Amino acid sequence: MVDKAGGRRPAGQDLGASSPDRIRNVVLVGPGGSGKTTLVESLLASAGAIPRAGTIQEGSTVCDFEESEKSHERSISLAIAPVVHRETKINFVDTPGYADFVGEVRAGLRATDCALFVIAASDAVDDATSALWRECAEVGMPRAVVITKLDQARADYDGVLAATQAAFGDKVLPLYVPTRGGDGEVTGLVDLMTDDGEHDDLRGALIEGIIEESEDETLMDRYLGGEEISHEALTEDLETAVARASFHPVVPVCSLTGVGCAELLDLAVDGFPSPLEHPSPDVFTPAGKDAEPIEGDPKGVLVAEVVKTSSDPYVGRVSLVRVFSGTLTADDPVHVSGHFTSFFSDSTHEDHDEDEKIGSLSYAFGGTHVVATEVVAGDLCAIGKLSRAETGDTLSSIDEPRVLRPWSMPEPLLPVAIVAKSKADEDKLSQALGRLAAEDPSLRVENNAETHQLVLWCMGEAHADVLIARLADRYAVHVDTEPFLVSLRETFGGPGKGLGRHVKQSGGHGQYAVCHIEVEPLPEGGGFEFVDKVVGGAVPRQFIPSVEKGVRAQMERGVRAGYPMVDLRVTLTDGKAHSVDSSDMAFQMAGALALREAAAGTTVTMLEPYDEVAVVVPDDHVGATMSDLSSRRARLLGTDKVGDDRTVINAEVPQTELVRYAVDLRSSTHGSGSFTRTFGHYEAMPEDVARNVAPRER
Repeated sequence: MVDKAGGRRPAGQDLGASSPDRIRNVVLVGPGGSGKTTLVESLLASAGAIPRAGTIQEGSTVCDFEESEKSHERSISLAIAPVVHRETKINFVDTPGYADFVGEVRAGLRATDCALFVIAASDAVDDATSALWRECAEVGMPRAVVITKLDQARADYDGVLAATQAAFGDKVLPLYVPTRGGDGEVTGLVDLMTDDGEHDDLRGALIEGIIEESEDETLMDRYLGGEEISHEALTEDLETAVARASFHPVVPVCSLTGVGCAELLDLAVDGFPSPLEHPSPDVFTPAGKDAEPIEGDPKGVLVAEVVKTSSDPYVGRVSLVRVFSGTLTADDPVHVSGHFTSFFSDSTHEDHDEDEKIGSLSYAFGGTHVVATEVVAGDLCAIGKLSRAETGDTLSSIDEPRVLRPWSMPEPLLPVAIVAKSKADEDKLSQALGRLAAEDPSLRVENNAETHQLVLWCMGEAHADVLIARLADRYAVHVDTEPFLVSLRETFGGPGKGLGRHVKQSGGHGQYAVCHIEVEPLPEGGGFEFVDKVVGGAVPRQFIPSVEKGVRAQMERGVRAGYPMVDLRVTLTDGKAHSVDSSDMAFQMAGALALREAAAGTTVTMLEPYDEVAVVVPDDHVGATMSDLSSRRARLLGTDKVGDDRTVINAEVPQTELVRYAVDLRSSTHGSGSFTRTFGHYEAMPEDVARNVAPRER
């Protein structure tokens, strides 16, 4: 069943949920290639939501519905795939595994109540996945583990299970054990909560792990005393332990054969928390005052959040929304609040408050939308044509407007300078970039006033490629990339003297101005000083500001490579004027010429900006990372421990050496390293480096 947009529709399932306790919101996370999208297909087919599972190779999966996803055979956007199992609606949220699209993962974590870490049985647990696990642990996100690709030739279920326990902790325990036929194919699963007499050690560890989290303090003593604990009691305590994020069940699944899918669906219903059991975000009034906490009541005050914004070629702008409180109803007016700068001072998203009317209301099923009349608290939905709502905005009642604290946005650290290919593209570029920025909080658009470049700050090269492709495909705006320019400075390396002589007399009204200046460098941050030491009226008083104006203009243009000059004291000592031919413009020209001549008689030093950088890496990458920083002319300031197995390296690094550092660090640390940067200061660039600085075009 395919709609006109190429999406697939759910087969005869009512996707409307009656109450929050019959909803489960589950985000699938994990490394690229671990099988998240294929797993969702198998779960949908197992539950009867689709007649058969699609494949990545055919481009027929529910979640990878964008053309770029089909052509590259990888997920690049968050997608929702709801299914109804045992009268419970399960919203599976598929997220990309590639590190460039971590912004989609963060949005998926915000929209859901439980994270399902998908690990392939043929792969190890990578550092990036371990880092995401720690991030979830810090905020108390309930987690479970699925081990997929059991049918792969290199599959090692026991080895990967041990690796997950080593990486994630001893509270990661299997609920099932795969069984194999004579040919080694996985044929089924053994439930460890049911005594089969063959897996006593695994079963004992599982039961003890579950009942350690039980609210019944006598349960452990009764179990150790030999009492048989019922399956129902274990299931109830399992759900409590998962909801507390203190226990993490493991389920093996073979997506191609469907083995384990039914068990995983049952676990989602019985063992994963409902929206009522997961804390809601902090809530405020638009004025910034604390508001009463929200509890997921469908009859409560309306509070919802836009977790993703996208453009659909058929229905226009689509907002994917998580309802945290109240009930969304089609055609109702809502208040839209975006207050990023109240929470993140460096946000480039403009704050806004306005009222809008809910347009089309639907349940997203991949790229397809199933019409809904109302959506209760705890559920996910799609709203069409909210013209001002951006990703991260809060939707609430007009009578009681609210603002949710936004989730933390990843900081984009890879700059990509772009330029429109034609005048027609240039005319449309600003609006198109505004729409992209509204859709993607991990994108920052900068119009650099110094370098005159339009810069997309991205999460990585793949992120940049997707953004440029979307400009072309969605908005018909074509751009080229160009080398990114760092905002350098120039200054005098020593004192100098200059004569500026601007004399043009070729009949009629001429131009005449002569000035003598002395220039000396000031300490860093000294700015610009202009001193008048003219005596005897050699330069008329009305033209002294003109000389300063010309000097300032030349400082803006630079004298060596076209970068602004800083930290100078310029003293006007003498000059000449003509009673008729001298003018404001003539003395401006003379001042500029004098500065250039002074520069020719001394050394002009290039200054480069240094950032204060904090690099966080696993301990076994510290040596290599410090060596790499040293090769980038960094000044290492020291190290500090972060947790049990990570180290933060503090350094001052030239910005020119950080242009591609986001990509290089990810590569050298296999995705486990991260860094932050803040501007520090300017200092002299080594001459061997400065000689390679290309003159800046104006």
